[in-house]
Amino acid sequence: MTPEEYDAWYRTPRGAWIGEIEFRLLADALGHVPGETLPDVGCGTGYFTRLFKARAGARVIGLDANLAWLQFSRDNADHGDACVAGRAERLPFRDRSFDRTIAVTSLCFVRAEREALHEIFRVTRKRVALGLLNRHSLLYLQKGRHGGSGGYRGARWHTPREARALFDGMPVRDVRLRSGVFLPTGDPAARRLESFLQDRSLLLGAFLLAVADVEA
Repeated sequence: MTPEEYDAWYRTPRGAWIGEIEFRLLADALGHVPGETLPDVGCGTGYFTRLFKARAGARVIGLDANLAWLQFSRDNADHGDACVAGRAERLPFRDRSFDRTIAVTSLCFVRAEREALHEIFRVTRKRVALGLLNRHSLLYLQKGRHGGSGGYRGARWHTPREARALFDGMPVRDVRLRSGVFLPTGDPAARRLESFLQDRSLLLGAFLLAVADVEA
């Protein structure tokens, strides 16, 4: 899949619906971020990088190791937006140099997951939000259990228990989990049920959000 194809998917009716759910969960979890610094670790095409600048008012830096995808992010960013080449396992930033950090399904493709998490917490002062793929979801049954295809090929799918365990030994407090995209078809029935299921805090959605505050 090319970066152009991936980013175009978010402009389809189903992709726009899923992207909006994921953005709202992330934005609600991060809290008030206007003017705050926010790296998007594994930004890919910069979809969430652009959203957090335009709609949340954060000062966002996109980081990715894939230079072709990073170039797409640069080409589609507002003038002056920062896009940095780098790997999650070795972030090119100083200690505690950002207010909050997001990594949206990017850690699902990082083999040295714990190393990447240590780096994320090293550079963050306040709060970290991780978007993960949920193994306890309908999407996993459809797309993930046989190795995945397309954008899911080679991805790691976490259970809610595994997502919480990611924070073991990290300098964190108050770990919270939420999920969304319960029926990934995006049809009218799925859209009607989404808010109802989210309100009941069920951890069965395809998008699994893990959030933690960083200890001072």
